[in-house]
Amino acid sequence: MNVAISSTSEKPIYQQLFEQISAQILKGELPSGYCLPPIRQAALELQISVITVKKAWEELERSRLIHTITGKGCFVAEFTPEEMLLMRHETVSKQMAIDASYYKSFGLTLEDAIAILKEIY
Repeated sequence: MNVAISSTSEKPIYQQLFEQISAQILKGELPSGYCLPPIRQAALELQISVITVKKAWEELERSRLIHTITGKGCFVAEFTPEEMLLMRHETVSKQMAIDASYYKSFGLTLEDAIAILKEIY
């Protein structure tokens, strides 16, 4: 698990943690069955609140990306390749819908947005 927390980001820290771990799971970098570090250990290593880590872990569980086994820890859920692809598609689609609304608020056309994306991608 490789996470970089930014204290200057507009995103809450729990959301940064959730998004980075989600991406690692959906890219296959954290395989099925991988045991996440205990909440207290993660908080200590990242120098953030235990409550913040707990909130991120709860969000990961609500998203069905991890599951908890009482007394043993939190583990990355098992996915078929098809399920992984579908979850990745759903996650990216949700974010793109948010981004598209933002671009539209500036009066950008689809072509403008695609041109900018191509430029920075």
